[in-house]
Amino acid sequence: MEITLLFDTEMTLIVNNQTILTDKLGYLKNSDDWNRQIAEAIAEIEQIELTEAHWEVIHYVRDFYLKFNKSPSMRPLVKFLKAELGAEKGTSIYLASLFPGGAAKQSTKLAGLPKPARCI
Repeated sequence: MEITLLFDTEMTLIVNNQTILTDKLGYLKNSDDWNRQIAEAIAEIEQIELTEAHWEVIHYVRDFYLKFNKSPSMRPLVKFLKAELGAEKGTSIYLASLFPGGAAKQSTKLAGLPKPARCI
C-alpha cells in the first residue's frame, strides 16, 4: 500500500492513487470516502496494527454514527459498546488497550468519521 501525506491547512491522504481530503488532524472530510484500505492507511499513520478486535469497534463506531448522526465521545461510546458487545468490551480500559491515543478520537478517525465534539 502506498501512502502519501500532503500538508497544508488540510491534509491530503493518497492511498493507492486515491486522493482523500482530511482536516488538519487527519479526520476524513467526507465519511463516504472511507473504506478498509483508508482505515489501514490511517492506522499505519497512527501506528496501530489493526486486529479483529479493532475492526469490531470500528464497525460499531460507524453504526453509532449512522444511528445518532454524530461521532461518539468516550462516555456514549462505552455505553453503546457495553449494550452491543457486553460488559467485557464496553469499558474504557478495554478501549484504551486498543486505541492508546484516545479511544474515541482514534476509533472515529479510523472509522472515517468526524472528530467527536467533546474530545480535546
